Amino acid sequence: MRTYPGDDLIPDTGSSSIMATTLPAPPEEVWPWLVQMGCNRGGWYSWDRLDNGGRPSARRIVPDWQSLEEGQRLPAVSSGHTWFTVALLVPDRTLVLRSDVDLRTGRSFDIRSEPLPRAYVDSLWGFHLEPAPGGQTRLVVRGRGRSRPRPFTRSADLLFWEPAHFVMQTRQFHNLRERVTTRA
Repeated sequence: MRTYPGDDLIPDTGSSSIMATTLPAPPEEVWPWLVQMGCNRGGWYSWDRLDNGGRPSARRIVPDWQSLEEGQRLPAVSSGHTWFTVALLVPDRTLVLRSDVDLRTGRSFDIRSEPLPRAYVDSLWGFHLEPAPGGQTRLVVRGRGRSRPRPFTRSADLLFWEPAHFVMQTRQFHNLRERVTTRA
């Protein structure tokens, strides 16, 4: 299987997924939509009632949300109890978000400075932009993760998280396509 930038951040994964779509705009026009993602920012461009606190995701590029840097936290939910950390950023090419959640509390923790809880999920959500013929972009979304206790989390992955990710990611692709088409 092909490797992507950021894969080495969690080398011993227990799960991974990959989905891709072609968007009708070049990478430099897709990138601003990705940079402004986050709850209380541009949203996640998926099913907003489920993952953006009921607020609609942005339908335009917002200059205030265009600066992003490695180490920055992006709220995953309105309360800010869970977040993604920008783990890798290569403008117009790669955005890798990392989420580390203590399953006992449902809250994020900082894997760089806190010990691993007994029950946790450590995951990557990578967005990789590749130029495609005709001024288009191939957007490859790669998910990788590890979790403990594995017997419990593997069942949850198969029964809930993998189907939920498929539904949400498919919707995000649809909405991104609509936004870059409108802007182009």
